[in-house]
Amino acid sequence: MGIVCNCTDKYQSCIDECNRCAQACHECIKLCLNEPDVAARKDHIAQMMDCSGICKEAACLMSSDSKHSKEFCGLCAAVCDECAAGCSQFKDGHCQKCAAECKKCADACKSM
Repeated sequence: MGIVCNCTDKYQSCIDECNRCAQACHECIKLCLNEPDVAARKDHIAQMMDCSGICKEAACLMSSDSKHSKEFCGLCAAVCDECAAGCSQFKDGHCQKCAAECKKCADACKSM
């Protein structure tokens, strides 16, 4: 659970999902940039950058046991849901996997 203390154990599963989602978005961005229809993915790539950023910040706030963690996770869930919907529009495997990770993160953040 926690690395230095157990004060953030209550958030650990959500921290893990946020970190996984951020990583999935970064990996998917890299792969999308090499797709032949990269121009059609421009807005979605920006969406994944937003998703990754908010997930990393949510994990940081939860790791700090911030009093704003839960409300920030609500926003994170909304961004992850949007990103999952965007990923789902592309049929390649990496976007489908990213969509699944975004959905799992959104669900974890909603359960905070």
